[in-house]
Order: sequence, then C-alpha cells, then structure tokens
Amino acid sequence: MDWENHLIKHLQWSDSILNREAKEHVAREIAATAKDGDVIGAGSGSTVYLTLFELARRIREEHLHIEVIPASQEISMTCIQLGIPQTTLWNKRPDWIFDGADEVDPQQNLIKGRGGAMFKEKLLIRSSRKTFIIIDPSKRVNQLGNKFPIPVEVFPDSLTYVEHELQRLGASEIVLRPAHGKDGPVFTENGNFILDTRFNYIDSSLEEQLKTITGVIESGLFIGYDVEVIMAE
Repeated sequence: MDWENHLIKHLQWSDSILNREAKEHVAREIAATAKDGDVIGAGSGSTVYLTLFELARRIREEHLHIEVIPASQEISMTCIQLGIPQTTLWNKRPDWIFDGADEVDPQQNLIKGRGGAMFKEKLLIRSSRKTFIIIDPSKRVNQLGNKFPIPVEVFPDSLTYVEHELQRLGASEIVLRPAHGKDGPVFTENGNFILDTRFNYIDSSLEEQLKTITGVIESGLFIGYDVEVIMAE
C-alpha cells in the first residue's frame, strides 16, 4: 500500500499571509542561523510557516541536518510536507525556538495564542536555550491587551468555575472562542476550550494568578521571558 498522504502533500496555509515579503525576508534571516545538528522548536503562525520553507531549502541544497519540534499539528504536517525531520521533547531539548506573537510591549512581554497553541509554545520556550519572536510593527503595543484578549486554555468541565474566578480577578470580558467550520467552540489540540479574556490592566503577576486557577491549563500571557524580538518590516 502507498502511504503517501496526498492531503498533507497539498496542505496550504489556512489564511492569507499579510506583509509576506517582509516575513519572507525575516524567515531567511532566521533559517540562516541554523547549524548542522541543531534541534529547533517551531511555534505557530505564518512567519513560522514561511521559515520552515527556508529551512527545507537549506536541507535540500546544503544537506543541513536538523530536527524540528513543532508546537502544533499544522506545523508538524508542514514539516512532513517539506521533508523536515521531527523529534519530541521526550527525546531532545531545543537549541533554540522561533515563534510569533500577537502583542509585544516595550518590556518584551507577550500575548500569544491566537492560533490556540500557547501551551506547547510556552513549554518549548521554557525548554529552549534561546527564543526568537518574529513580529511586524502592528504587534507593538504600549500596554498588553490593547488589541487582543488573553487566551486562557481551560479544561472543559471547569468552564463555569474558571469564568467565576476570572471575574474575581477583574476580567472585563470573557468570551468562549467559537470555532470556524464547525458548530460550537474551538477545541485545542489538548481537547480544551479557550476563553478569550480582557482585563483593563495587566500587571506582572497576572500570568501567575491565572495559572493558579484550578482548571486553567495555560494562558497566552508571557511575562518576563528571555526572548529576542525580530521585526519584519
């Protein structure tokens, strides 16, 4: 039996890629840092997707030997499509990771998770020796929460309790993220819901406070992480 998967072979990015030329330039810059033997964490988002194409080119043309640990099934399928070897956190620690962000403040704090993969993304960042965050100028904000809510991944049975606790922390808006292409809410790759949550003010302790709520798996707040932000302009 021929096990070639034609669905994966013809996989395309799920949405239009804004500012593509600038993102492709940064993708080449990031891919150029890969060295033979590197284990690389790959987050989610269109710039990550484009960088994988550049890494695949180096694998073909330069016989570069690398392994990628993907943060999502979509990125994993792209690696299969492009012939990029994969590994897992069970086997390897990433030498570095590249990822995007939805918001970045002047202190390099982040909001991530519009793609719903913040749990694995945060785990990869925590596990990696170096992190590159690739953004375009629209992602720069003076205060986190200006444009995007904080995604909070929630175990389904805890939905009502977590909503109550988020309100107690001062949430001004809580929305169960709806799915597109199916009825009902989004399910993360871990089988959980996402509550898109707005706060009028986000202080340095909020990430920790969110994580202490029973039923919260992870949030899209990244406060005080050691990251290098690269601008796609």
